[in-house]
Amino acid sequence: MNNYAFIDSQNLNLAIKDLGWKLDFKKFRVFLKDKYKVKKAFLFVGFISEYEKMYSSLTAAGYTVIFKPTLDKKGIIKGNCDAELVLQCMIEFKNFDKAIIVSGDGDFHCLIEYLNKKKKLSKIGIPSKKHYSSLLRKFTKSFFYVSDYKNKLQFGRSKIKKKIQKQKVSKKGAPEKNIMKVKKIAKKNGEHSFRHRHLR
Repeated sequence: MNNYAFIDSQNLNLAIKDLGWKLDFKKFRVFLKDKYKVKKAFLFVGFISEYEKMYSSLTAAGYTVIFKPTLDKKGIIKGNCDAELVLQCMIEFKNFDKAIIVSGDGDFHCLIEYLNKKKKLSKIGIPSKKHYSSLLRKFTKSFFYVSDYKNKLQFGRSKIKKKIQKQKVSKKGAPEKNIMKVKKIAKKNGEHSFRHRHLR
């Protein structure tokens, strides 16, 4: 299958942050490739110059990053990319077998409806079960929830697991160290009876 993903980065990022965790976009790209055979993933973002290193890392992770110029309105950065996502999907329409739309935004209702009608809709990646447009409910059979894969997609999750495993190993090693310490003391003092009674 030659599947393409079209990702509303703002909707995805904010929805996951609202749940109290951070998405690892590198893991998410691998997830899309392995689970939904996504060969090309378009990520739509509002361009902010100080984040250029992050954009480079997203490209290195396998995304095609599509930018939209942002506007600064009284300190609030605005860069809605809905139109860009719809346009890119139509530009690529003949190039993919199926499309995965990642967003819970109802503004994509008409695009999703068209893809479904043309039998080109694979899945809709809803970032959070808690917040998504009611306009998309008619397509629930095509939903997958990004939030359901927190264990796989959370940023820093592998580091947390390694830390926990390390703590478990150190705890397991603690009693053995204590026993060895007692044995040395017992041997030094010639308390062999104590060793047999307590360390067998």
